[in-house]
Amino acid sequence: MKRQKRQYVRDGRAPIPEKEITSQIMSAIKGKNTSPEKKLKKALMKLRINGLRTHLKTLPGVPDISYPKEKVAIFVNGCFWHRCPKCKLKLPKTHKSYWKRKFTRNVERDKKNIKLLKKEGWTAKTIWECEIKKDALKVAERIDKALAKKRSRGYNTSIHEKE
Repeated sequence: MKRQKRQYVRDGRAPIPEKEITSQIMSAIKGKNTSPEKKLKKALMKLRINGLRTHLKTLPGVPDISYPKEKVAIFVNGCFWHRCPKCKLKLPKTHKSYWKRKFTRNVERDKKNIKLLKKEGWTAKTIWECEIKKDALKVAERIDKALAKKRSRGYNTSIHEKE
């Protein structure tokens, strides 16, 4: 049976790629429940860090993982899309001006969302894909420390404690 060529809808936001395979690769990229996210959630569960919520739409930037009681929001950023300062990845070879604008907008949006979260009293953490690949358990331990810090400041205490 011959496989039909898939038609991609062009909405004008992205340039038309030179190769068909590029469209196939780009359309397979997910925004939620990515493998780094899953790996980090698994490490958090291994440490028995409870209370996590995923993709809370009520928060600015819709953090990948959040702990509402402690007001901690975690963004699991892909090194390519969010321009990891550790990896220092090069721009794609074709359509450089488009990609430069796209990445700049992504980074600016990330900063704006973190600022909005902080304004609402949240602690925002950015975790890079390369950190998770290197040692997800170590990253989970860092998150646990941030949560413990918030708990020790009384963010998770009962209102009747002071009586």
